[in-house]
Amino acid sequence: MFKEVIAGVRSTVILWVLTAILYPAFFLLLGQTLLPGQANGSLITSAQGEVVGSALIGQSFSSATYFRSRPSAVAYSEGPEAQPTGTSGASNLAPGNPDLLARVEATAAELQQAGIPAVADLLYASGSGLDPHISPAAAAAQIEAVATARGLSPEAVAEQVAAHTQGRFWGLFGEPGVNVTTLNVALDRLQNPS
Repeated sequence: MFKEVIAGVRSTVILWVLTAILYPAFFLLLGQTLLPGQANGSLITSAQGEVVGSALIGQSFSSATYFRSRPSAVAYSEGPEAQPTGTSGASNLAPGNPDLLARVEATAAELQQAGIPAVADLLYASGSGLDPHISPAAAAAQIEAVATARGLSPEAVAEQVAAHTQGRFWGLFGEPGVNVTTLNVALDRLQNPS
């Protein structure tokens, strides 16, 4: 019986070293070597070199000079000292829920006041609450308002929207989308190239 206990302990230690140390270390090294940007969170920097977000996680933008993201049930982990927490999820409110209806009506009124047509992406949150993309139609609905607020021509803003529109994954999966975070950073760089 003592031999069986020793064999069990030895197997446990070997498997622990393989699965808890060597396997993660191998993929950490592989990721840092082959895809360091993605492995470190696809961080986006401003023209001044300051990290302003991730290309993988949405943010809310309240200024008229920025394209709006989809509403988020998790509020993109916002707060006075907002740090990405990885929290995700939908509100789980039924379509007839008064809280959801009130939020959608308030968002629609806010969009109308800003002169932006109420496109579905700008009214309803994504399932994860972290989606950085909006549809090309939602981006097109905002071009005029953002161009006016920035003092740019609608054509120049439309060019940036086209440059930040991503197609279907492998040409098959999902729908085309515009990454709002990278688009807004590109617009900032367009106006302040330093």
